[in-house]
Amino acid sequence: MTPPPAPFDLVIFDCDGVLVDSEPLALRVCVELGEELGWPLTEGEIIDRFLGRSERAVRAQIAERLGKEQAAVWGERYRERLDAAIDAELTEVEGIGEALDSITIPHCIASSGLHTKMRRTLTRTGLYPRFEGRIFSASEVAHGKPAPDLFLHAAARMGAEPERCAVVEDSQYGVRAARAAGMRSFGYAGGLTPAEWLAGQGTVVFDDMRKLPALLAT
Repeated sequence: MTPPPAPFDLVIFDCDGVLVDSEPLALRVCVELGEELGWPLTEGEIIDRFLGRSERAVRAQIAERLGKEQAAVWGERYRERLDAAIDAELTEVEGIGEALDSITIPHCIASSGLHTKMRRTLTRTGLYPRFEGRIFSASEVAHGKPAPDLFLHAAARMGAEPERCAVVEDSQYGVRAARAAGMRSFGYAGGLTPAEWLAGQGTVVFDDMRKLPALLAT
């Protein structure tokens, strides 16, 4: 008997919070900078405002609140401190290595992060060779998440139709972008984003990366 066709032709992974456990490090740095530069933010506010957004979208929010000069200071200090934390502390998301070992569907990365940052985090965790040549950044499109541009760009580059793509995300903006692109999404709730922020039409919410291969097969 011929097995049924696989439900997806492509799996698109976010990077931060899905492949590399960088979000707690970024959250800590943002809390510090908010206190230093005059915009105190709670962890929940940072998750709501910044998590999953492109660097330019975050910078625009900071500039609106603090002005362009302070936003530039924030950006410089943020990169310096986050790079140091990445080099000292970063690990891959628990269970992602096992999941990737079991996923036979073609896969790629589409992240709000810059290429330089992704190369650093993926190299630090040993994941870079798994995705080399198949990494896409919001810097390549006009509008970052929650707009669908990045996921549609990644699908086109990989030769996949949107309706045959699965997106693995950990942010509310990421799952919204997947829905806007006409793709099914798998919202990882094992990180910082509350599960209820990920839930919605066409989205499966899960909390253990080891479960992902089985979820993608259904």
